[in-house]
Amino acid sequence: MKLFIDPDIRKASTLPSEFYLSVDSFKTSADLIFARTWQILADTDELKLAGALVPKTMLPGFVDEPLVFTRDKQDNIRCLSNVCTHRGNLLIEHPCTDTQIRCRYHGRRFELDGTFKHMPEFDQAECFPTKKDNLPKVATGAWDRFLFASINPACPLDELIGEMKKRLSFLPLNEFKHTPEHSRDYLVKANWALYCENYLEGFHIPFVHESLNNIIDYNTYTTELYRYSSLQLALSKGGEPVFELPKNSPDYGKEVIAYYYWVFPNMMFNFYPWGLSLNIIRPIGPALTKVSFMTYIWDQAKFDSGSGDMLDKVEREDEAVVENVQRGIRSRLYENGRYSPTRETGTHHFHRLIAAFMNTPVQDSTPAG
Repeated sequence: MKLFIDPDIRKASTLPSEFYLSVDSFKTSADLIFARTWQILADTDELKLAGALVPKTMLPGFVDEPLVFTRDKQDNIRCLSNVCTHRGNLLIEHPCTDTQIRCRYHGRRFELDGTFKHMPEFDQAECFPTKKDNLPKVATGAWDRFLFASINPACPLDELIGEMKKRLSFLPLNEFKHTPEHSRDYLVKANWALYCENYLEGFHIPFVHESLNNIIDYNTYTTELYRYSSLQLALSKGGEPVFELPKNSPDYGKEVIAYYYWVFPNMMFNFYPWGLSLNIIRPIGPALTKVSFMTYIWDQAKFDSGSGDMLDKVEREDEAVVENVQRGIRSRLYENGRYSPTRETGTHHFHRLIAAFMNTPVQDSTPAG
């Protein structure tokens, strides 16, 4: 299915309903979109010790790629394929520490950088070993504690998160504490892209989120677009905790209540004066999505008194409306719609990226924006 989104939002129509309903489009997006972009897969807290081996699966059941993060004695962190280059056995099943990677099937061993080390009963094999016997290295990068990986990256990680890192450099991410008791997963009966595009516009806030609308100044709500990301800046109506911004911040003097950063295709970094709500949108099926909310608290007092206590309520409201849209787009009488040029620039930007990636074969260069 060839997709086209007019770059002029005043003329453009949204993605066709077929994109959200088609099994073929869903499966194809795993390779054309998700395998070519970056995912947060680990936290440096999981790899504190030299010799740490931490298995991860990139988007289980969808991209479903087995990977393993390693930390060697020189504190180098790498991401490697977690599949033995002999017969395809999964290598590391549970987090552990070791001086090497060992396959339990036939005893093949690798260094922590993925280099082939030893294989029993291969003395008579010709032209062995070769580079193909090493574990493939996977592109990896970090932002403070967060570890990212990409199987076939269409761009460097900094092109996705560079603007966010620069704008929020005043925040001490190393002091943010992950709190599992405030983190949870939601199952949403809708396509992953519908969930993302709902997030990308504040247009629905006055109609769907009464409690959020009471604290956010909708009239000053703005969206900034970057190459592979966007920022929705929310200012306070008054009475809520706001960021204490340094003088060199472009937002200095503003009563900022939240920075809502979206990173293509499925990561949402919601920064509040109390910390971070990191949302990962995980496709499961054409009409089923898992949304993982991971909470990192920096200032507990502000979390207790600010917008932190309404995250679940807002999520439930978003879930209800997105599921309604999923049911609605099945209509034989609906194909697509139009964008508000003033309020839906983020969704238009998202749709243009989807079209660019879905229309670009994997072997081609970076999709055009």
